[in-house]
Amino acid sequence: MENAGELDQEACYRAVLTRDARFDGRFFGCVKTTGIYCRPVCPARTPKRENMFFVVSAAAAEEAGFRACLRCRPETAPDMGAWRGTSNTVSRALALIEAGALDEGDVDGLAGRLGVGERHLRRLFRQHLGAAPVSVAQTRRVLLAKALIHQTDLSMAQVALGSGFGSVRRFNETFQALYGRPPSALRRRGERAHAGGVRLSLSFRPPYDWDAMFAALTARGDAVEGRRWSRDLTRDVDGADGAVTVEPAETGRVSVCVEADDLKALPGVLARVRRVFDLSADPEAIGRDLAGDPVLRPLVAARPGLRLPGDWIDDGAEPPNDRLPDETLAARAEAWRPWRAYGALHLALAGISGADLMENDDAKRAA
Repeated sequence: MENAGELDQEACYRAVLTRDARFDGRFFGCVKTTGIYCRPVCPARTPKRENMFFVVSAAAAEEAGFRACLRCRPETAPDMGAWRGTSNTVSRALALIEAGALDEGDVDGLAGRLGVGERHLRRLFRQHLGAAPVSVAQTRRVLLAKALIHQTDLSMAQVALGSGFGSVRRFNETFQALYGRPPSALRRRGERAHAGGVRLSLSFRPPYDWDAMFAALTARGDAVEGRRWSRDLTRDVDGADGAVTVEPAETGRVSVCVEADDLKALPGVLARVRRVFDLSADPEAIGRDLAGDPVLRPLVAARPGLRLPGDWIDDGAEPPNDRLPDETLAARAEAWRPWRAYGALHLALAGISGADLMENDDAKRAA
């Protein structure tokens, strides 16, 4: 799914009819008769085909004037509808937006950080996501705010601050325009956590090899106790002092607790958690594409939930999933794009080096 215009509308509707969880977060259905957009797994009665059309991102749905469904809650979909294409520029821009790049900056500044022109960046977003960068940023704020409203006991002023809105007034006006009611009306009593810190659950696509992830984090010196990872937050790096902990929750979810003395840091902290634990990975796509290599095929099948441990501080020069630490693999790994780093990780865990592969290939050619 590389371009916004490439969605097969009929195939999307079939996925909605069967509530196929494999497509959750890959697209969203807009219902013309209600003005609502939903996940493919929404439990509500499926609308008639003529009353629906499908878009690749939540931002495209909201830009078209649709509001998020309160039953299926698009903010809980894997990746919150993040894009999985192959444009490095779009991938890097989305990572920066998720970390709050457009909460205080503008699109021109974002384009400058990416080394492209503003018009070119807007054109890429329209092509791949069906929405403008500012719409993507606005949708991120709204969906994070909805998650905070549903999952925490924060006041509405704290929710506005923690989700990246510049002011409570802007926060209230946005929700009133989208939902026809104040944000406080969306809070459901009895759904919230009351313990210390901001506690949220983030989604990912199963399976997940937690043992391999915690082993890798421990090996590099991260603070890991059992199946709980933690890190201290600092004002210089994170914009706040405090701490963050992460541990597995129910299937497809990870539990995050953030204690910070400035809630403005929350979007950036959550973006870094997603990167460290590789929550945006798509195991199905990775397995499908890497299985074309006969050496990788059995390795990927044996560990379908393997993730790349990410860095807390990342310059974003290129997507982590396409970085190649072993340059002896460069020629062979061209066929693995955009998942070269996953292929290299599978080989490393199996004890196979780039030199081993080259020797094997040479032996086959000689035979």
